Amino acid sequence: MNPAEDRYFEDYVVGSTHEFGAIPVTEEEVIDFAQRFDPQSFHVDPEKAKKSIFGGIIASGWHTCAIAMRLFVDHYLSRVANLASPGVDEIRWVRPVRPGDELSIRVTVLDARQSRSKPERGIVTSLTEVVNQRGEVVMAMKGLSIMLRRGQG
Repeated sequence: MNPAEDRYFEDYVVGSTHEFGAIPVTEEEVIDFAQRFDPQSFHVDPEKAKKSIFGGIIASGWHTCAIAMRLFVDHYLSRVANLASPGVDEIRWVRPVRPGDELSIRVTVLDARQSRSKPERGIVTSLTEVVNQRGEVVMAMKGLSIMLRRGQG
């Protein structure tokens, strides 16, 4: 795959898989994020979290999404051809993310098709799997990206 500074629609080949990362997850960040955006006790209170079904503090799924997005933007998304995203489908939180985990992403291009109404653009559908240091998938989502075709921008 071309570098992100020279990556266009044509560089997203259906069936190709790319791995990027990793970002460490700290307890302080888990609690800080959750206090601001998802203040459930198993995200913010170590004592209550011990008594939860998780047996300890876990990251909010939305925190995991934010980490995935950071890796996605830093490593996978084109810096010259990305126009927008009409959305993300099928977000699944498969396993809890705990402080001390290190997360990376594995992105598979599921579909890449030229836009019928705007032929200078293409639409890329990608499966992003967030993977911990043990190689376990902790989250998965399918997203769409609208990209310029090479020579069209």
